[in-house]
Amino acid sequence: MSAVHVRHWPGDPSRPALAIHCMMGSGRAFDPMARRLGGRVDLTAFDLPSHGRSGAWRPAEGEDYHTTVTRMAEGLLGEGPVDLIGHSIGATVALRLAVAAPGRVRSLTLIEPVLFAASRSGHSLDDELAALAAAGRIEAAARLFLGIWGAPGGFEALPRSLQQAAVELMPLVLETDAALSADVHGILRLGGLEAVRAPSLLIAGADSPAVVGEIFDTLAARLPDARRATVPGAGHMAPVTHPAEVTALVAGNLDRA
Repeated sequence: MSAVHVRHWPGDPSRPALAIHCMMGSGRAFDPMARRLGGRVDLTAFDLPSHGRSGAWRPAEGEDYHTTVTRMAEGLLGEGPVDLIGHSIGATVALRLAVAAPGRVRSLTLIEPVLFAASRSGHSLDDELAALAAAGRIEAAARLFLGIWGAPGGFEALPRSLQQAAVELMPLVLETDAALSADVHGILRLGGLEAVRAPSLLIAGADSPAVVGEIFDTLAARLPDARRATVPGAGHMAPVTHPAEVTALVAGNLDRA
């Protein structure tokens, strides 16, 4: 497995929490949230493989990226119930963990989970991204991806070093299609979501793509104790662009557990 960089914000030892970040981000994205939570949870985050200070992704034979990240997260869960917080692909990993071991989850906060298999319409962007990549137009694919799923300004708003990093990470974006669009790991399997009885919160940016709402419709209908919240003026990167609003919502879900 790739070397993993772990980040830790000490807090209440009786409330361990694990946060899992988005593609093209790092665990550092949770620093504003951790500071605003003020130690009410003992928060751990980690940099996904090929992100931040973690090593490049070196999968075990036959293992996809989603499974590598899931195994890394499992190794950080500890023994007792944990508050799980995830953003984007990180939210799908958090949900996968919760479905696999619902008794280990104290609360579940999913921010913009990109589990496209749960949507009615699917995610047609994958085909366009794959076509651009197949034509060798990786930078164009990165521009398209970040124009929809990135922070305001998309690719153009990034410094050149981060633009290059985004281009280098596009193969990983495409690699996750089977996990996110085809649900090859069975996150949506019969009875799986229904077994997750922890207080669950689904957070979306008001300006996010419509597919996020479709995903929420499915998850909210099946998770037994799910609530939905919307961050006004925010898009997919709400934890980064609107940390105060997102943290307040997270804190509210912690209060329910």
